[in-house]
Amino acid sequence: MIAEAFLDTNILLYACSAAPDDAEKKARATDLILTTRFALSSQVLQEFIANALRKPALGISESGIDATLELATHAPVKPVDLELIIRAVALRRRFQISHWDATIVAAAQALGCETLYSEDLSHGQDFEGLRVINPFL
Repeated sequence: MIAEAFLDTNILLYACSAAPDDAEKKARATDLILTTRFALSSQVLQEFIANALRKPALGISESGIDATLELATHAPVKPVDLELIIRAVALRRRFQISHWDATIVAAAQALGCETLYSEDLSHGQDFEGLRVINPFL
C-alpha cells in the first residue's frame, strides 16, 4: 500500500474554499488532509485547478492553487497513462460509472489505497477492495 486513502477533487476544493456555505465541509476536508496518509492523481490536480479557476464563488486564489500543488509534492501522485486509461475503461464497463470516476477509481487502486474519499460516488460502494466514503454525510 502506497497510501491508505485517495482524495477526490472535491476534497481539495472544499479544503481551499472561501465560500461561507462550505465552512463545515472545509473543516472536514482540512482534517482529512492533515490526518490521513493520502494519494492523488494528475487528473485530480487538473480538475482542482480547472474548477478553482472556473468557479469564482469558491474564492480560491492563485496562492491557494500554489499551496495545493505544494501539498501534492508530499503525496504519491498517479499520472494518467495508457495503462490507467485501459483499466478505467474496464471499470467503467463493469460498474457503469462515468469514465472520469472510473479513472479516479483506477488511480486509487493502482496506488494500493483502501479508501476513496469522494462525494461523487456512492457512499459505501466497494470497487474490488477500494471502499468509497463520503466524508460529508
